[in-house]
Amino acid sequence: MTQRAVRETLRDERRDPGPDDDPAGVPADDGEHAANGDDDGGTPPSDGDDDGIPASGEDAPAPDSGAGRRPRRRMLKWVAAVLALVLLGAAGAGYLYYRHLNGNIKQNPLNLGDHKVAEPTPNAAGQTPLNILLIGSDARDSKANQDLGGARETFGSTPLADVQMLLHLSADRTNMSVISMPRDTLVRIPKCTDPEDGTVYEASNGRTMTNQSLGHGGPGCTVATWQELTGIHIDHFVMVDFAGVVAMADAVGGVPVCVDANILSRDSQGHGSGLKLPEGTHPVKGEQALQWLRTRYGFEDGSDLARAKAQHMYMNSLARELRENADLSNPNKLRRLAEEATRALTVDPGLDTVKKLYDLSNELRRVDPERITMTTMPNRYVGARVEPTEDAEQLFRLVREDIALDGKDEEPAAEAAKEKKPAASAEPAAPDDRIAVQVVNGTRTDTLGTASGRASTVAGLLQEKGFTGATADTVGSLSERLTLVRYPSADLKGDALRVAEALGVPASSVRQSTDVSGVTLVVGADWREGTAYEAPEQDDTTPESAKALNGADDSACMKVDPAYTWS
Repeated sequence: MTQRAVRETLRDERRDPGPDDDPAGVPADDGEHAANGDDDGGTPPSDGDDDGIPASGEDAPAPDSGAGRRPRRRMLKWVAAVLALVLLGAAGAGYLYYRHLNGNIKQNPLNLGDHKVAEPTPNAAGQTPLNILLIGSDARDSKANQDLGGARETFGSTPLADVQMLLHLSADRTNMSVISMPRDTLVRIPKCTDPEDGTVYEASNGRTMTNQSLGHGGPGCTVATWQELTGIHIDHFVMVDFAGVVAMADAVGGVPVCVDANILSRDSQGHGSGLKLPEGTHPVKGEQALQWLRTRYGFEDGSDLARAKAQHMYMNSLARELRENADLSNPNKLRRLAEEATRALTVDPGLDTVKKLYDLSNELRRVDPERITMTTMPNRYVGARVEPTEDAEQLFRLVREDIALDGKDEEPAAEAAKEKKPAASAEPAAPDDRIAVQVVNGTRTDTLGTASGRASTVAGLLQEKGFTGATADTVGSLSERLTLVRYPSADLKGDALRVAEALGVPASSVRQSTDVSGVTLVVGADWREGTAYEAPEQDDTTPESAKALNGADDSACMKVDPAYTWS
């Protein structure tokens, strides 16, 4: 097919999209590895996940989890997602608008949870940010996926969302922020309903690993989990398997990566990805690209966090190659890539055609690499797992308020972001004396114990202000850095905002959450004494613990563990 013919096809489709273009306690980790030594372990380097050795203690497979039967074969499928979006964006140049590709794309509902997060308030120009959750599934539901890294015995097993990355495109489309969440982050998975068979998965009892959310009905439950944790409204998701990664890396002629020493990701027992590279910068493609993406042994401290850093470098380098040096002028090559990319995708109904993916990619391509910031959710170890820290909440707030993580917002935009308030509640607040408020003491910190009597003191303060339905929870206690007002459903948002207003708590600290059954005031560590709340001055800089990497940084180089070098 000539370029002219393809452009005519593109023009015809835009004019007549056709009927197919319109969408109507901690569970144990899977501690086993496939025989070929694929490198894909848990966060800590000492937990044995990558070694084919079942973990013990906390990491031992639970009898009813089934997780232990799955090999620890993971890779950065989000790379395939980003590549798919960029490649489909290249279609706008006149190569990839084939209607039959739409049939390749699978779709699932966007959100399977009971509660939603309000959309952000538009800026002065009427623009809103765009948030896309990229999910990498470890599903072994095709021969191609098994050949690239899956054991036969896992065919059809419950998939895990082993890669989760939130992509935030600013309202004015000038910058992009990305937050990766470690797969073994402990979170509360909300109640979700499977859209195919109606199975109801009740909310997790306590915290569990975030990658298990995918098995609670599909990617829409992973979206619901992210929204509940972060308070960020998610517009779309893109879920991918790993069948197309090799071909996509080949398409750009290789992706330059750097190591500061010779590396061989293989130990004396045969564990590791097998990646072998000499010191310096070299292009990787094909299976070598897969090895880079899955390597844990040999990078820095051998943790999942080091692997995420290497993956961020790869993604940034790939984006630069696609923009600057990729030879994608061959229509037949592009067609094959489009076929593989679309077959690898599962999306929400808002992205279920090539045209919609093309439109989205056009939005993403407007951002210069210099304005792309890759981060990892700040976290700390809890045994062999991790949990979000206070810095993570700061990172989430910056995204909620559409503040650029690179610190390069123009002053007027930054000031507008600080003043931005959540959308007004559709339900007006009830009279103060009709609003039931539970007050919880959340003043405990990592270094300070719970401040005695704060729930009773603040409940009394609310009663004096006319909230006669305020009561203190004198049994429970939490640990919250900031004072928050939580509410379970949209009909109580007005009540929650009214409580916050009465106490001087900023509207940005009013959050919807299924953790509560009614309006709940959590007295945070910022209000350990006194009866007058003073909101702390907000720090709008990206926390150092987020390990930010700029998209234009072509000097980044992975540090090699001396135990995995060669001469």
